Amino acid sequence: MSADLRKEKNILRAEFKLRRAEIAKKNKQELDRDISAEICSLACFRFADTVLLYSPIGSEIDLSAVAYEALSKGKRVAFPVCNTDDCTLTFRYVSALGELEDGSYSIKEPSADAEQFGNEENSVCIVPALSFDRCGFRIGYGKGYYDRFLKAFRGTAIGAVYSELLCDSLPRGFYDLAVDVIVTERGSIITDAGKEKIGKR
Repeated sequence: MSADLRKEKNILRAEFKLRRAEIAKKNKQELDRDISAEICSLACFRFADTVLLYSPIGSEIDLSAVAYEALSKGKRVAFPVCNTDDCTLTFRYVSALGELEDGSYSIKEPSADAEQFGNEENSVCIVPALSFDRCGFRIGYGKGYYDRFLKAFRGTAIGAVYSELLCDSLPRGFYDLAVDVIVTERGSIITDAGKEKIGKR
């Protein structure tokens, strides 16, 4: 990544953090509920065997309702474990949210001995970000964890974002990957990447 691109992303990252924090002061619970409901209504979610989620920190969107819905429907649910040595993610299964424990970056994670997700194709991964654009590219936290994971992921990647933080376009680098579907509290968008993937199935 060039120095100019890194600087541009860092400026946007700081801006989006502030904007998301302001949203959280208003009607966050309502927005999180609507985004969760929209995710659960997607065909790719309804027919998935496995749902990969994340544990929210700070003002991130809380998708606990998605986890409860998935578990109630008999789906397998997994959360990420961060490997800080090489900035990679592995997902491990839980049977209840109470199994999550403090991990890297003060994020709740499954235990290290929990069964690991094996990259099954019939799965969805909910991807967090500070902002997405309509093409499915994102501004994350700058470590590249999800870009590395999504490169080999065989399922459907879903980006969750507040509509106020959905942009027409964002700066992107060579290694940045787009999600297949973007979900806000106002609905969902299938990206070009998603149309291409869905068309192959």
